[in-house]
Amino acid sequence: MNNIVLYQPEIPQNTGNIMRTCVATNTKLHLIKPLGFEIDDAHLKRSGVNYIDKLEYEVYENFEEFQEKNPGEYYYFTRYGHKPHTSFDYSDSKKNLYFIFGKESTGIPKEILQKDLDHCMRIPMTDKVRALNVSNSVAIVIYEALRQQDYNDLLREEPHKGADYLERKEIF
Repeated sequence: MNNIVLYQPEIPQNTGNIMRTCVATNTKLHLIKPLGFEIDDAHLKRSGVNYIDKLEYEVYENFEEFQEKNPGEYYYFTRYGHKPHTSFDYSDSKKNLYFIFGKESTGIPKEILQKDLDHCMRIPMTDKVRALNVSNSVAIVIYEALRQQDYNDLLREEPHKGADYLERKEIF
C-alpha cells in the first residue's frame, strides 16, 4: 500500500491539494503534528473540495508515534538527497511504502534523515529553485510509484461521459 506522510505541514492549501491527490490515487495520508492549521480549517476544505470525506488519513502526535504504528519501507524527500526518486523499486504494491515529506519551511529534520541515508532522495531540478512545491512533489512521486505498480486498480478511462466521448459527434 502506498502512503504519503507529511511531517509537520504548515500550509493548509498544500495539504488540501495533497488530500485530493491521495483520494485520486487510493493513497493513505499520514499527518504528523504539530500542524500549521486546524484539520477542519476552511482553507483546507476548500483545497480538498468535496473529497475530504473520501480520504483515508491519520494524525500523529510525533514522528515516534508514526513509526511505532507504521512498519514498512520509508522514503525521505529532501533537497539534500543524492538519489533521484526514480532510482528505487516501488513495484510491489503489497509492501507498505511510506513517502515522507517535510514541512514547507525547513523540511525533515536532519536527525531523522541521518538514520536512513540510503532512502533519502530528491526530485532532480535546476539550481534556479531551492525546491518544488510539496504538493507538486507528492504528485510526482506517487505517480512514479503507481506507474511501477501498473496503476493498480485506478481507472484508465473517464467514467462519467464514457470511454468513447472523444469519438462521439454530439456536444455535451
